[in-house]
Parts: sequence; C-alpha cells; structure tokens
Amino acid sequence: MPDGELSVWVVDDDKSLRWVLEKALRQAGMETRSFDRAEHLLEAIGHDRPDVLITDVRMPGMDGIALLNRVSRSCPDLPIIVITAHTDLDHAVAAYQGGAFEYLPKPFDLDEAIELVRKAARKNGRPASRDTAKEAEKIPMLIGKAPAMQEVFRAIGRLARSSITVLITGESGTGKELVARALHQHSPRADKPFIVLNTAAIASELLESELFGHERGAFTGADSRRIGRFEQADGGTLFLDEIGDMSPALQTRMLRVLAESEFFRVGGQALIQVDVRVIAATNQDLARAVKEHRFREDLFHRLNVIRIHTPPLRQRREDIPSLLEHYLTDAARELGAAAKTINPEAMDILRAYDWPGNVRQLVNATRRLTVTAAGGVISALDIPEDLGGKSSGKGAFQEWTQSLAHWAEQQLNDQDRSPLLDAALPEFERTLIRIALNQAKGRRQDAAKLLGWGRNTLTRKIKSLELD
Repeated sequence: MPDGELSVWVVDDDKSLRWVLEKALRQAGMETRSFDRAEHLLEAIGHDRPDVLITDVRMPGMDGIALLNRVSRSCPDLPIIVITAHTDLDHAVAAYQGGAFEYLPKPFDLDEAIELVRKAARKNGRPASRDTAKEAEKIPMLIGKAPAMQEVFRAIGRLARSSITVLITGESGTGKELVARALHQHSPRADKPFIVLNTAAIASELLESELFGHERGAFTGADSRRIGRFEQADGGTLFLDEIGDMSPALQTRMLRVLAESEFFRVGGQALIQVDVRVIAATNQDLARAVKEHRFREDLFHRLNVIRIHTPPLRQRREDIPSLLEHYLTDAARELGAAAKTINPEAMDILRAYDWPGNVRQLVNATRRLTVTAAGGVISALDIPEDLGGKSSGKGAFQEWTQSLAHWAEQQLNDQDRSPLLDAALPEFERTLIRIALNQAKGRRQDAAKLLGWGRNTLTRKIKSLELD
C-alpha cells in the first residue's frame, strides 16, 4: 500500500504532540486527522475509518485503553498504536491484551513512529482479539522508564496469553525472577502454580531429586516418596534460575523433559507426564558456554526460544530515583518507620553510583539508609562510601557531634550550669585555633585562612582566649 494512500488518525489531548505528529505524517505522504478526545473519534469512526489509529493512554474522559477495547470490537482489523508517557508494565500488558499493534513510550523518535505506522499498514490488521475482562495483576516492583526496560515490558506484553519457553539473561540482581513472575501472571497459566528453583543453590547430587522427585528407598535417606518441582508445577510455570550451573548429566535429563514432557522419578519405574512451561534464567553467556562444551547446544536451543535481557542498573540510571522512592516506602513499611525522602545532592550521588549488585543492592541500600540516616531526609552526608559517598571523615564527625550532644545533655541537667554557648564556644575556638596553628607551623596568616578568618581576627581571638 503506497504511503500516499494511508490515512492515519491521532487521538491525544496534547495539542503540541498532535501538531508534531500531523506534520511528520504529512511529510511522509500520509493523510492525517486528529482528535483531542476519544469520544470525538468514536463519533467519526461511525462514518469513516483510517488505515492506522494512534492513541494516547491518559486523556480526559475515556482513556486510551478503553478506546482500544471499543475500537477493537467495532473495527477488528484496524491496527492501533498506543503511545504514553506513563511507561509501566500494566499499561504495556493492557495495551497488547487489548489488541494493540504496538506500544510506543514517550518520548519517541518521529522516524521510528513513521516506520511503525508503515509496518502497521503493511500488516493490514492486528493480532486476534484477546479477552481483557480479567484485569492484569500488578507487578509493582517492575519499574522503569528507561528504553532498555521498555523493551522488557514490550516483550512481556507480546508474550501475554502465551506459554512459550523463555530464557531470561542478565547480571545478578537485575530482576530476572520478577520478569518470570510477570510472564506467568500474564499467561493462560496465571491461576496455576509458579514454582521457583535456584539450581546454583542446591548441591548437584541433590538437584536431580529436587527437579524430578524420588521414590522411597531410591538412595540412603529417601524414607518416603518425594514430589519434585516439575510435578509441583504441573499446569503452571517452573522458573529455573542460574540454569548455566547445571551439570552435564542433568542437562541431558532436562532436555528430554523439555522435548517429551515426561520423566522418571529418581529410583522410579513409572513414567510421569507433565504440562509445564519452563522459564530459565542465567547471568552467564550460555552461547560461550556451548562453545566451551560446558553447556549442551541442543538444550540451549530448547531454552532460547524467546530471550529477554534484563539491563543492569548502570544502564538505566534514569530509573534510579523512582526505584529509590518505591523501595524506601517498602523499607519503611517493613521496618515500621516513617518513609524517608532523598535530597537532590544525595540523589545525584546515588544516580552516579554504578550499583554492581543492581536492583537487589539498591533494595538493601534503602533498608540500610532507612535505619542509619538521621531525620526524615537523606542527605549526602548519609550516603556511605561503599555507595559512592564522599570520604570526608563523616564517621569521626558524627562521633564528635554525638559527644557534644551528650555533654550538652549533662550540662542541662546541672542546676549550677552556665549558659551552654558561654561554656562551649571558647573551648571550641581554642581547639580549632591550636589545630590550625599547628597545621600552619605557627604562621598566623596561613592559620587564619584555614579558619576562614582574617589575620587581625585571629590575633584578637588568640589574645582574648589567652592562647599566647
């Protein structure tokens, strides 16, 4: 279909965005028509219809998801592109389950949007409509506006209602299990078991029994029959974390289960058949492990049907503020404390930090800061060195201020005390002057600079404090 014949309708309450999109579409040789409300488009679509529809999600009146559902029923072959600034997993899944052709987060590249419109027109329709009556269960810990996280959300959305095998790759702590849970929650198996097994956390000689179960007497200590994780996950999803650490012998057994959906318990004679969706995860380069003969190539291809990569936190720094805010609230609830906020200087330090432990490290850091930071606002002084804080003698400074506070409390309990500042300031100034003079080797001009005074002020203080 030539571009000149394409008719593209845009629904968005943002006038400036409508203008930009209209201009870009017209420059690409397409006819455009725009609406500021979903209700206005529904009136127009009763008399005419475009080749492609672009709609925002959040608008006054009917929102984009409700519009998507309405239009999908009346015009099932119309490709619909959903755009939104509110880039979370729920919107992505709702868009795809509502029948959207594609989900495009703001801000987006205009050339990318134009190419997407062309692709939608060539498709000449959309995927079969899906049942959206059941609202997608929220996965609140999957947070991210960064482009790399949007790719993860898109992948989850595209795989909604699917039971295909998925391999999730990424560094430790990047949220691979959260992605696996989201895949399960948005699949036809959502009301069935979701079973998790970290293969690296179990001794290799016990892992086979964990996966497939065993019969009574199969080995020393097997006093009764044990149902393995595959049987526990029957009808649902089995998430195998750190699959790259599995022994070669167990890889062979795993291959048969994936291929035939059947296995024997350890020491058993009866063939067990199961219906299990396997989602595997690894922080290793499995393709390299295959080349080095540490991982079976045929098993790798069985697992690597669809791959989702979870990005490290250092590659999605724009998500750090929202992650910190979310997990500080969680930490406060968990610890029974008031939720703390972070001032801009402290936030800059945490955004610049590389987070080698990724989101898992960030979660632990929010618990730590909730306990250690004084007051309701976390400042730069509260950020420890191992999280990128400055090495500025903070520990010694806190110790000194705590000692000062203890002294002040004691003074206030003394009925014959003199005013606090009258007692404390002279000794405070004497101490700092001595240290500055010692550092400057007795040179008063240099000592005055260290103290932030003029030479005359220092001379006057030395005399009044009887330091000569």
